[in-house]
Parts: sequence; C-alpha cells; structure tokens
Amino acid sequence: MTRLGWATAVAEFAVDVVYPKRCATCRLRGSWVCDDCLASAPPFAPPWCPRCGAPAPCFPCSCTALPGSVARLRSVGPYDGWLGDAIRRFKYDGEWARKQHLGASLARLVATEVPPDALLVPVPIHRARLRERGYNQAAMLASSVSRLTGHAVADALTRTRDTPHQVGLAQTGRLANVRDAFAARADVSRRHAVLVDDVVTTGATLGACADALLAVGATEVWAVTLAR
Repeated sequence: MTRLGWATAVAEFAVDVVYPKRCATCRLRGSWVCDDCLASAPPFAPPWCPRCGAPAPCFPCSCTALPGSVARLRSVGPYDGWLGDAIRRFKYDGEWARKQHLGASLARLVATEVPPDALLVPVPIHRARLRERGYNQAAMLASSVSRLTGHAVADALTRTRDTPHQVGLAQTGRLANVRDAFAARADVSRRHAVLVDDVVTTGATLGACADALLAVGATEVWAVTLAR
C-alpha cells in the first residue's frame, strides 16, 4: 500500500472510532447505508434524458424547467429514502463524515458522465451561513469526487448576498431569490465547468451559478448533484 493509501486508511479508521458508521435511515451500525435501505431507494440508472437526466419512468423530463445556462444535469438518486436522510444529516446535523460515502456515490456518476478535463465547481454558500454551519457541503463533495476521479476542483464562484432558503418557494420565487446572487472569482475562460451541489429542485440556483460562469467565458456548464 502506498503512503497515501496508508494515510487514507488511518484517517478513515480514526473517523470510524470517533464517529462510527450508521445507516442514515434505520441507524443500523456498520455502514452509511444498510443493504435493505439501499434496496428500497436505489440510485438512478439509464435510460435518462440526455439533457436534464430525468430517469424514465421515475421522473418526467424537466428540460423545460431547467435553466438554459445549464447544458446538462445528472443526479445520483431521488431526494428520498436513505439518500435524502443522509443528505439532511450531512448538511444540517453536522455528520460531515458522510462526505466519504456520499462523495464516492457522486464520483461513480462523474467518472462515467463527465469529461476528464472538466473543472468541478462547488456551489458556494454565503460566508454568514458558512460561519453558522462550519463547512460547505458542496465543497466537501467536490473535494471527495476529485480525490477519486482526478478531476480538478476550481473554487470559482462566490455568493454575493445571503439569500433566504429556497424551501417553500415556487419556481418564479426561486429564480428571483438567486438572481445575480453569484459572481465568478477565478478564470474559467475556455473551460468546461461542472457545478457540484447536494440537491437540485427547480435548478434555479444552478442556473444562477451557470450564468456567472458563462459571463466570464466558460465554454459550457453542466451540473451534478447527489439528489433531485
């Protein structure tokens, strides 16, 4: 085993001692998701819409709702069952150690769907929310994916204002809420950028991020999320 391999194994052992793995849904010890809970809500699989990634017949095509600035979208699975529970525990309950498992789930999708020279760009959170939460879950996911796939990560976006939560807002409200809420802070000109986030609902946030990247010369913007 390489030095990096040993370091990774030691780090994972230390995390498991301090924060032992539990299934996100049933709380069974030993894994981040048990076999039964995984089987009850399996990840998406082809065939899916070439653009919006909606897997028929589970989800209807959402291309008409997806902002035009997002050329392609892919998601690991539904915001339901073990995946929804895992994301909520990861994002709101401080269970940051789930980044390894969730990042690996996203990495498998990225490895098959994203060109190797594309930049991974995590969706940023406002500094006020970062202070409150202590970490940006999208940045953690992008870092985990990069480690597994070799894709470069670019911290290319900043959130210029602290927008209210999108939960409960209709499509028009979501679009207005995040309009001009992001700005590019890195050179992505002539680069293929892939936004990374935990959940997509209407795509309004992804669209606002994509607008900011395209404005500074990104050739195309895709997006990958854990759930939809």
